[in-house]
Amino acid sequence: MNLKYTDNTSNADFRLVIEEPAFDRKFFTRDREDKLLTIAWNRGEEQKIIIDEIEYTFPANSIIPLMVNQSFRFENPEYITSWLFNREFYCIVDHDKEVSCSGFIFYGPTPIMFISLDEKEQEKIDLLVRIFKDEFDTSDKIQGAMLRMLLVRLIITITRLARQQFTDETVDDDTKFSLYRNFNLLVENHYRKEHEVQFYAGKLNKSPKTLANVFAIYGQKTPLQIIQERINLEARRLYYYTDKSTKEIASELGFEDASHFSRFFKKHFGVSPTDFKKSLEKVA
Repeated sequence: MNLKYTDNTSNADFRLVIEEPAFDRKFFTRDREDKLLTIAWNRGEEQKIIIDEIEYTFPANSIIPLMVNQSFRFENPEYITSWLFNREFYCIVDHDKEVSCSGFIFYGPTPIMFISLDEKEQEKIDLLVRIFKDEFDTSDKIQGAMLRMLLVRLIITITRLARQQFTDETVDDDTKFSLYRNFNLLVENHYRKEHEVQFYAGKLNKSPKTLANVFAIYGQKTPLQIIQERINLEARRLYYYTDKSTKEIASELGFEDASHFSRFFKKHFGVSPTDFKKSLEKVA
């Protein structure tokens, strides 16, 4: 089942996909123009999910938030219920305070977050799905507002669960989380040109040491690791999904020359860009 709401005036796009056997996303090719965040619920048994060509185990009765620029596919998409929406329909950044730190599920402590649902939470979200379906059947002037309100309710529910499962319960400091989240947002916007922690610390009016202390609360990775992992992720994507040369990829990711990028790549992946490309050709 594919249910869709669009507003041509604002370009708002919201979709509910239920048990579609062909459901996936290919950001770099087919779906490049669809800037959609995704919340996917595995209502079946444990299965595989491939995100940017990396395989993960998607536990039964769990939810995963997926970013706009992630490509993904499921082992058994017929057991997946997904909500997809663009910034014009609802922006988690602009409305963060309104929905109780909703940015946590997309810009929280880990880029891949499987959020477990107990029986009570499954029933709660299943009821929401039924209400969503009813609202799609009601085409009137307030349909968009009603769907948006339901999405906010879903995001709040998932965010509460995620914060319980992925942060230290003794830490209840939204100021620190806001700093952590804003760092991740800045990295997303600037990683192609800015590779040093000092740049991001300056933008946030904090010292690199302060950032390191906050990151220690929300995860094991340092600010520098977050920056480098974002660069690495994009490098992998560009090799997997485009025909760009190493020189072109190096330039796109802010490296002055290809040799510098090659050393960086080999340090993190253990192989040179040339050998990595060859391994992809063998798989293909």
